[in-house]
Amino acid sequence: ERNYAVFYDTETYTPLWVAYPLAAHHMGTLKRPSGWDYNPQLSTSDQVNLCSHSYNDDYSRGHLIPNASRNGNREMQVQTFYVTNSVPQIQNKFNGGIWQRLESALQGIAQQETIYIVTGVAFQKQGESCEVRYTTAKDDTKRVPVPNYFYKVVLKVKSDAQGNITDASTVGLWFEHRTYSDSFENYTVSVNQIEEWTGFDYFPSLDDELEARAEKNSSWKVFKAW
Repeated sequence: ERNYAVFYDTETYTPLWVAYPLAAHHMGTLKRPSGWDYNPQLSTSDQVNLCSHSYNDDYSRGHLIPNASRNGNREMQVQTFYVTNSVPQIQNKFNGGIWQRLESALQGIAQQETIYIVTGVAFQKQGESCEVRYTTAKDDTKRVPVPNYFYKVVLKVKSDAQGNITDASTVGLWFEHRTYSDSFENYTVSVNQIEEWTGFDYFPSLDDELEARAEKNSSWKVFKAW
């Protein structure tokens, strides 16, 4: 079974996005692994040593595909603790706050139906010029850029008896990398907008007309109720 796909940049040691399906059978109550490990598909020289400790400057090892979205299958769960699934992330009032609440909300939806998620980071929007900060891991000297933005794009589909997709709905969520005290629902945008900001084309396997219609939605309530 497919676990997830990662678009990993070896020059910045950064997973730019991770794409994965999420369904009820992916989630469970397996104990969280005690440590992280290198991705065996890449040379360790292209990865940051986060196996035992996190980043400096109080950044957490921020999962792009979270542990709780794969803790129903041990092999899949362990792969979420590859260092190629980690970026430096503010812990208090971001990773442990609004971001975690969003992940939990998506996991709740996935208990009822399969959804498809792309989680990514950006250092600037297309056409924008932003200062990029750098940090290092506590056990490594490689300089790692700190994302200025985090985002998720999410897809639901309806299919006929033959498995052909007949309808779809999407929503995007875009966050500056800072602390928050409000709801993630305040940061919804269309997938079209995130595609414009990042330059990526999400869900390209959808029929073009269906994709164009589905990716206009920017309402969490509309997406959740669909």
